[in-house]
Amino acid sequence: MSYVKGLKCRECGKGYPKEALHVCELCFGPLEVDYNYEKIKKDVTRETIAKRPPNMWRYKELLPIDGEPAVGFDTGFTPLVRARNLEKALGVKELYLKNDAVNHPTLSFKDRVVAVAISKAREFGFKVIACASTGNLANSVAANAAACGMESYVFIPSDLEQTKIIATLVYGTNVIGIKGNYDEVNRLCSEISGKYGWAFVNINIRPYYAEGSKAFGYEIVEQLGWKAPKHIIVPMAGGSLITKIWKAFNEFQKIGLIDKMDTKVYGAQATGCAPIVTAVKEGTELIRPVKPKTIAKSLAIGNPADGYYSAKVMRDSNGWGEDVSDEEIIDAMKLLAETEGIFAETAGGVTLGVTKKLIEQGRIPKNESIVVSITGNGLKTQEALQDKIGAPRIINARLSDFDELVAKEGKVYAVKAGNRQ
Repeated sequence: MSYVKGLKCRECGKGYPKEALHVCELCFGPLEVDYNYEKIKKDVTRETIAKRPPNMWRYKELLPIDGEPAVGFDTGFTPLVRARNLEKALGVKELYLKNDAVNHPTLSFKDRVVAVAISKAREFGFKVIACASTGNLANSVAANAAACGMESYVFIPSDLEQTKIIATLVYGTNVIGIKGNYDEVNRLCSEISGKYGWAFVNINIRPYYAEGSKAFGYEIVEQLGWKAPKHIIVPMAGGSLITKIWKAFNEFQKIGLIDKMDTKVYGAQATGCAPIVTAVKEGTELIRPVKPKTIAKSLAIGNPADGYYSAKVMRDSNGWGEDVSDEEIIDAMKLLAETEGIFAETAGGVTLGVTKKLIEQGRIPKNESIVVSITGNGLKTQEALQDKIGAPRIINARLSDFDELVAKEGKVYAVKAGNRQ
């Protein structure tokens, strides 16, 4: 049974059928999926969700496919980690990490949106799936296309991190490197989409694709015992994720799965690419494009498609936006790894770095529940830490050499026969 009525314009409200469309022909506003919430409210309960497999499709009535999914059967329901060591380090009472760094199959939240996009593209009859990407999306499109037997094309900036390029090529996809930044890649892909008629997940399939991010928000609420957090910090590139987490919380309230929703939402960007945060700080609705210059390449979108809407979420929720330098990003990545044993990519460093700043500024109280969004794995961006975390000490394979090293570093270990510590 389908709970999707069609598409509607986010600006003028004009309705459209369920097709591969993304822009309103009347006002050129972006389109979004329109659901039959009354029907969903009758058919979906906490109990029906709890009985389903632990993946993103446990919320299928609120996701925009009509039939069965093509991929994503092991995607989602990632851990919500109570970060007790990090709580002590930051001086707060209750802090959680929503950890999509272990998402299946490519270790980022993009596996959620791609699962929806490919499933919808298959319903529409497309044979080729494609994307413009800063890295994580490229990995996910290539992997999921391979899993369901679709041909795929991935367009990326040619200077992307090598680990992300390798992690895309391995799936046998067609990787096209473009001499330019993401915004230039995206413009080219819009032209290719129009000429070749392919399903570009973040262009003509975008209204459906973006809905996959809502599962991130649904899971947080369910994992917190069916309540929304008081504060959530979200990294922003194009700005879609933050809007969909906000939409997810509001939908759960709308259909009666939670009684109250008073969450404040905070957007996080790198200082070298912070057009949305800048608009929030300046109190303007105008998002001025910038030329990205940051180690957080997965967030390096200088002209964010959902910038206006993500800034609106921060205002409507009484949240805020903040940015951090490359040095602060690295410090936060190290802090997360050293306190909680979680290796996040640079975007995770941005989110935690911003969280730390907001707590220090007093914008986030220390005695209320906080969720930090970790959206990708550190194995994807190891280059950012090159020469920033020290190096192994090299010794000969002799006990005396190790004894000398321990003594030199001033460490004291009591070692007795039968009692080694």
